[in-house]
Amino acid sequence: MAETNWINSDIDWKKSKLITAGVDVGSVSTQAVIMVDGELYAYGNTRTGSDSPNSARNGMGFALEKTDMKIENIDYCIGTGYGRVNVPMAQQSITEISCHASGANFMYGPEVRTVMDMGGQDCKAIKVDDRGKVLIL
Repeated sequence: MAETNWINSDIDWKKSKLITAGVDVGSVSTQAVIMVDGELYAYGNTRTGSDSPNSARNGMGFALEKTDMKIENIDYCIGTGYGRVNVPMAQQSITEISCHASGANFMYGPEVRTVMDMGGQDCKAIKVDDRGKVLIL
């Protein structure tokens, strides 16, 4: 797995109204994403270690690495994935299934009805409605 990070240099986060983030601590990799007023600002993808809180901190630090933003500037953060309850900067944890459903709806619109999650330990098929909510079968 290649570790990567990226920043959208067209966004001036200092002029934002709301900065949100998500940290997905998976069994193999940890991803962190930062949104500024609903727009993708930065992300990082690193290997998950044996310590979920440290993996979350490393993932978020890697996402912030090319920015001058500090973790204290983030208004709200969600933890998800295998280590979701151990994301120290998160105000809330949500299952990766719900996050995938909401994210697919946000990125691709209400037409999405199936989301496939190919994870480090398992694969999931997720059926969603037009609002990005998981449907139980």
